[in-house]
Amino acid sequence: MSSILGYALTGSVFALAALVNWWAVEAEHRRAMVIAKPLALIALIGIALIGGAADDTAGRWLLLGLVLCLAGDVFLLGDSEPGFLGGLTSFLLGHLAYVVAFVTLGLSSSAWGMIGLATLAVAFAWIAKVVPAAHRQGGTGLGGAVVAYTLVIGAMVVAAWMTGEWLIGLGATTFLVSDTVLAVNKFVGRVRHGDLAVMVTYHLGQLLIVVGVLAALP
Repeated sequence: MSSILGYALTGSVFALAALVNWWAVEAEHRRAMVIAKPLALIALIGIALIGGAADDTAGRWLLLGLVLCLAGDVFLLGDSEPGFLGGLTSFLLGHLAYVVAFVTLGLSSSAWGMIGLATLAVAFAWIAKVVPAAHRQGGTGLGGAVVAYTLVIGAMVVAAWMTGEWLIGLGATTFLVSDTVLAVNKFVGRVRHGDLAVMVTYHLGQLLIVVGVLAALP
């Protein structure tokens, strides 16, 4: 009963924080965004803890990834270049933690991985525009950082599908959509309601990953 109550409370906090954040992004209400954005990830961490993530190696890597993503969220609350690079680094490390979590769960077969590769092939049309645009805007350093990030999130998506857990694969794919829209928004050109699309797909992707990993734990 306590676990059910814990899920109900943390799930409600996550849903409310996510909805407030989505509204704040669309309404450009910065004060609400500063509170709601990190609160959503804190609630997800709570859900993972209640689900027993801390009791399993894969779960602990999931928790590390969530904490790093929380740090990335905080960095990206600002509009400065150092803040963006801090967020990029945090999320890159977070994706690496997710990769380790997925590998620890066990990779089933290359057939599932083909779904991840197909996803990357679709995203490549946009990624091919982002990398040169990032290089023009910030030079070799920024361009290289974007390439490294792209490779890591690509590995995360493929590893997610190779777990054979469709919730994890769908979550990683949704996360990729979020990052792709964010990168296009920043480096190529503004997408209508792009900021809202980034946050909706980000939160849904993270939720699917957490639920998928918890369901796959022994």
